[in-house]
Amino acid sequence: MQQVRSLLSRREFLRTSGAVTVALAGSRYAHALPQTRNEPHTDPMLDLDSLAHFVDPLPIPSVLQPAEHRPSPVNPRAQIPFYRLVMQQIQHQLHRDLKPVKHWSFGQSFPNPTFETRSGEPLLVEWVNQLPNEHFLPIDHAIHGAEKDKPDVRTVVHLHGAKVPPESDGYPEDWYVPGKSTTTFYPNNQDATMLWYHDHTMGINRLNVYAGLFGLFMVRDSFEDGFQLPSGKYEIPLIIYDRMIDSHGQLYYPVSPDPEAPWVPECFGDAMLVNGKLFPYLDIEPRKYRFRIVNAANSRFFQLSLSNGMEFFQIGLDQGLLPAPLAVKSVVLAPGERADLIIDFSANSGEQIVLENGPFVLMQFRVQRTASKDESRLPSTLRPLKRIEESSAVVTRMLTLGEMDDMIQNPQMMLLNNAHWSMPVTERPKLNSVEIWNLINLTDDSHPIHLHLVRFQILDRQRFEPSAYKRGGVLQFLGPVMPPGPEEAGWKDTVRAHPKMVTRIIVRFEGFTGRYVWHCHILEHEDNEMMRPYEVLAE
Repeated sequence: MQQVRSLLSRREFLRTSGAVTVALAGSRYAHALPQTRNEPHTDPMLDLDSLAHFVDPLPIPSVLQPAEHRPSPVNPRAQIPFYRLVMQQIQHQLHRDLKPVKHWSFGQSFPNPTFETRSGEPLLVEWVNQLPNEHFLPIDHAIHGAEKDKPDVRTVVHLHGAKVPPESDGYPEDWYVPGKSTTTFYPNNQDATMLWYHDHTMGINRLNVYAGLFGLFMVRDSFEDGFQLPSGKYEIPLIIYDRMIDSHGQLYYPVSPDPEAPWVPECFGDAMLVNGKLFPYLDIEPRKYRFRIVNAANSRFFQLSLSNGMEFFQIGLDQGLLPAPLAVKSVVLAPGERADLIIDFSANSGEQIVLENGPFVLMQFRVQRTASKDESRLPSTLRPLKRIEESSAVVTRMLTLGEMDDMIQNPQMMLLNNAHWSMPVTERPKLNSVEIWNLINLTDDSHPIHLHLVRFQILDRQRFEPSAYKRGGVLQFLGPVMPPGPEEAGWKDTVRAHPKMVTRIIVRFEGFTGRYVWHCHILEHEDNEMMRPYEVLAE
């Protein structure tokens, strides 16, 4: 068998670039072969080089309108918006020259619709499962929560980054089957930001998201309104993710040829999509635009830049605006992370500029020669950040990120704090208390760690020697403390815990009591035990 441990140093690169065959070769699953639901897949993958670039316009998600107004769960005399979204199987065309693919969506088209909401204005959503009874992607029944006695098709929706009561958070075991629905309550008591909704079903989350169950949720507020940032048709959402496409133009999800362990620890595709299209283009004016970007990939990290090397500005991240605009030439996003960018095309009249992921093409901007009057502006300061003082923390937790390997060092599952999902809850913070979580990464992966309910700040990172910690629980540091980069100097809900480093975050557990989860947002890891419940207790 090929020795793949020597390739581990390439894994971070492979998340941001590379064809699927190369990506699999660098992922410790070089032996993974294409396979359908029940038998080996002998057809080759689609030759993406055969497809014309920039022939499809970029689709813009539609904005949802409430179906009606209903009484609020917390104040029955108040009527609040009620939305109804139906999960169903559709046919979706990824590219002009490909036939439609089997796809799951919220509604009858894709990309899925966007919620437009305001801070402090609550709403209700009924999530309706009208999907088929059989999954079209391969289920690994050896994974906890996906056993053969579970229905093939199950769903539950999580609003990523939202401060919500536990019964509306999309707890992984609260799934429901086709023909059923659930209604969730979103108070929206948080700063303006872009959240996103996606499936969160125990054991098959990676498959349901891969099939298409995700969309955007915008929260606005008066503070952000005062900045006169580009808005309306000049504010563009970009949902970026990768997929594997077979020679028939259909979605394909890989599995290991080992019938006892078909789980693959990461899924990288060479087909990189933006708002559901391959190589789309966007006609724009020579003026400022605001781009709201989410990495909705299962495993891939994206490094975004412009083909002409021009500078742009990052103004926000996961949980809202940065303290000040940050001039950058590239932005890195792990799965689940978001970025809020301002790009000024006023000096690019008549040009064609490509948004790239390393050496790979994502989409094209076609800059027209004339523009309407641009009354938007880029302020010098944005939302001030009040730092959480370390001295306010009442608990400091040491939490490991690890994996269990087989005899030839292939990962069989990923673990948080060496604990399985079904073990007793060990993280039980009190409401309104502050804690410091030390994320001790013993693996060779960078893990994007997401905490439900809360937002947090990154304190620092420091390299350490994993073998010393494994032997005796001693943190033997190998370098200086590194503060977060300026692009992370704001409120986060997903943090990159880099390999062989301790990443420290500080969290205030506010909003609600009850049971939530924390997990790696590489969906293949999350589905195979790299997720743990935690419980917020009353003060």
